Amino acid sequence: MFASPKPVIAMVHVGALPGTPAARESLRELEARAVAECAIYRDAGVHGVALENMHDVPYLRGGVGPEITAAMTVLALAVKGASGLPCGIQILAGANHEAMAVAHAAGLDFVRVEGFAFAHVADEGTIQSSAASLLRFRRHIGAERVQVWADVKKKHASHAITADVGIGETAAAAAFMRADAVIVTGSATGQEASVDDVAEVRRHCAVPLYLGSGITAANLARYHDAADGFIVGSALKEDRRWDAPVDPRRVGALMAAHARCGG
Repeated sequence: MFASPKPVIAMVHVGALPGTPAARESLRELEARAVAECAIYRDAGVHGVALENMHDVPYLRGGVGPEITAAMTVLALAVKGASGLPCGIQILAGANHEAMAVAHAAGLDFVRVEGFAFAHVADEGTIQSSAASLLRFRRHIGAERVQVWADVKKKHASHAITADVGIGETAAAAAFMRADAVIVTGSATGQEASVDDVAEVRRHCAVPLYLGSGITAANLARYHDAADGFIVGSALKEDRRWDAPVDPRRVGALMAAHARCGG
């Protein structure tokens, strides 16, 4: 899928969508900003992009309205076209079927899924496993080309109800349930993943392993050999804040660090 064996996938955090509490801009304004961010990423040499509705707080749980699905389809088409790169999507919170539908309609390459295997408790409430229904839905709409990348022991969530199931076992379950890749994160946005967690996941499953939070130009070398790719958002923004504008200097620094690691 990617030009690099260990791709850097840059996050496009689209602005608050129409109908959500923080919405201030029209869909066309949101599209223009997303396209501008894609140009920065593309010119810096990132290998892929992914879009997410992170500004839509507070998030609905396990599904969103048709207005969000429609808006994300418009934005996904724009991001895919502007970047010319492999592209993924996540729709918060746990709106995995909607994300799959958007990815199929917009020709995207993967969906990032929370609550694929096992359940967890997030600030939206309990997120249930979606693997069985999601993969049947993917087959039903003919979207088998869209990969499913599953978060394991997801950030911003409590995993007390599965405390007796290690992160390696969770990843193995996701792979058993036919996830195409697994994603390991720290405890919150911008937080590094535990090196031990990454190693445990690697021991327990053979599907590609992506790091989904906390990667920076300074620490990339430490994780480079342990992962198959890196999903990066906060480290590419001004002041390393996920809700700030993209900083071309930070994007360039990360890609330079990636090149020093061998690409």
